[in-house]
Amino acid sequence: MGMDMKQMMRQAQKMQRELATAQDEIKDMTYTATSGGGVVTAVARGDGRIESLTIKPEVVDPEDVSLLEDMITAAVNEALKGVSEQADKRLSSVTGGMNIPGMPGLM
Repeated sequence: MGMDMKQMMRQAQKMQRELATAQDEIKDMTYTATSGGGVVTAVARGDGRIESLTIKPEVVDPEDVSLLEDMITAAVNEALKGVSEQADKRLSSVTGGMNIPGMPGLM
């Protein structure tokens, strides 16, 4: 009749432990992205926060604030996307790509 209930429970508990480990690892992940040829750098964390934002002083032009805003937005969005993709890969390594109901999303 296939897998017995005890074996299924052991496998479910093992996956639960592995998911908890993966989620802890994801919290510590970072992803660095740049824009404007490296003049703006954003570092995002696996928990969806921006860890740091660095702007080279030579790009600060009071006459063109919108360009700086665009570069910041681009770097932050890329950093958040990158860390989200890393987290998805880590979770997929545990779940085998299965979508588990009730599994909280990253962000």
